[in-house]
Amino acid sequence: MTFSATTVLVLALLAAVIVAIGMWAYSTANRLDRLHVRSDQSWNALEGALARRAVVARAVAIAIAGPVSDPAIADRARRLAALADRAERAGRAERETVENQLSVALSGIDIAQLRPQLVAELADAEARVLIARRFHNDAVRDTLALRTRRPVRILHLGGTAPLPTYFEITERATPAASTGLAVDTIRTSARVVLIDERDRVLLMRGHDPVNPEVSFWFTIGGGVEPGESLREAAVRELWEETGHRADPAALRGPIWRRVAVFPFNGELIRAEELFFALRVPSYEPEPGNLSAIERRSITGHRWCAPADILALEATGEIVYPYHLDELLVEAAGASWEASDPEVRSIR
Repeated sequence: MTFSATTVLVLALLAAVIVAIGMWAYSTANRLDRLHVRSDQSWNALEGALARRAVVARAVAIAIAGPVSDPAIADRARRLAALADRAERAGRAERETVENQLSVALSGIDIAQLRPQLVAELADAEARVLIARRFHNDAVRDTLALRTRRPVRILHLGGTAPLPTYFEITERATPAASTGLAVDTIRTSARVVLIDERDRVLLMRGHDPVNPEVSFWFTIGGGVEPGESLREAAVRELWEETGHRADPAALRGPIWRRVAVFPFNGELIRAEELFFALRVPSYEPEPGNLSAIERRSITGHRWCAPADILALEATGEIVYPYHLDELLVEAAGASWEASDPEVRSIR
């Protein structure tokens, strides 16, 4: 049997189309699998944040009940504790409803009655829920966007995995009037793990302007201004604090995400910090444009190897983020990579 040149060409084109469709289907199925894993992991992280909020809610219930004899307050405390217990035991189907009820109950609490430390713990717990919910819903959105495409549905590339669902709960923001601390909304910060040729990180030394006796060390960075991207904010902060001008494209990351709640200059700050890695030759920092409060609060700098970080902590000074001596190897490795690594949560 012989085939004409046209037949051979048609068969070759058909084979090429089939191979192309097969490769697309294979890559799409793999991508869907990764997206489902991401949505599952983000749900686990959200569950952990919600569980922590329930624990803090019980502590708040105990605190407001205290020695008071007011039946209304005692009833509110019992309801809050009961809702926290229900939230921890609730299944996925009813979790959203119960967590919303807990949010409403927490919104009715006068946090002026609470110790500042408990206010900070509650703010931290709620901030973690907010960030975890945001990442979960982002993962769900990305998964649904691909999973619901017609070719994907026709070819059943999603398999039998159930469609992920969004998780929506109300958020609470209340001023801590009696403590003099304003519980702020989430502030997004871009930070830079600046690494030199000896794998040392540049740390800044500073203190809270209202508590100058306690010093701590931290990576370069600060809040993202309106209209800025994370990378733009990172390179701006790098220049303002150290005088070094960097190409935003040279940053690797974000490599880490950290949610922190801390008092600073009379306010209670809740920050979502995203860290980039950047490798540069060692240099002597000269601030480019410090703000007035930075001039008051930043007192020094130092290039630190892991041993130097441990030595600082041994003297009683805190280094942020925690365990930076262990994390530094990861940041140094990321700084050499040609592509950005997947962001992960740290303390």
